[in-house]
Amino acid sequence: MWAREPGFSTLIRIILEQQVSLASARATYERLLASVAPLTPEGFLALHDIALGKIGFSRQKIAYGRYLAQSIAEGRLDLGELDSLDDETARSRLTKLKGIGLWTADIYLLMALRRPDVWPGGDLGLMLAVQDVKRLSSRPDPNVMTAIAESWRPWRAVAARLLWHHYLSGSGRPE
Repeated sequence: MWAREPGFSTLIRIILEQQVSLASARATYERLLASVAPLTPEGFLALHDIALGKIGFSRQKIAYGRYLAQSIAEGRLDLGELDSLDDETARSRLTKLKGIGLWTADIYLLMALRRPDVWPGGDLGLMLAVQDVKRLSSRPDPNVMTAIAESWRPWRAVAARLLWHHYLSGSGRPE
């Protein structure tokens, strides 16, 4: 199910996964954990930018991580509160933060909060899997993905997991 524990550490990992391979993000995340344990907002903020760069963070992801850590440390974001909010409100709270867009928020809601009806329609792996499963001539854009997923409500997260499995098994990958 690719479940992750809710909290700062998971959100940092998802930020690392933005627009890079999962293997690359995992390696960077593991180096981060080796540098600061436990991974807390305060521990992250204590790391110098040079250290974060050596770990594998880009300048942009350093900024995103620092903004997230500061937002939590200063009480502007309460990750624990998200669990009690509906999907749209939780997504809105997350996307107010610099560096957290819809994809990042949706992945957090799906994997960490285990919401059953979250659909990260902008995910490349999902797009490729849907293209393959639906035998589409071209990769669907996020709007088409949302339209396709409507019939899967209220279990779009289940559909996403099945489609990711299809993609990761090699069935939905382009030749």
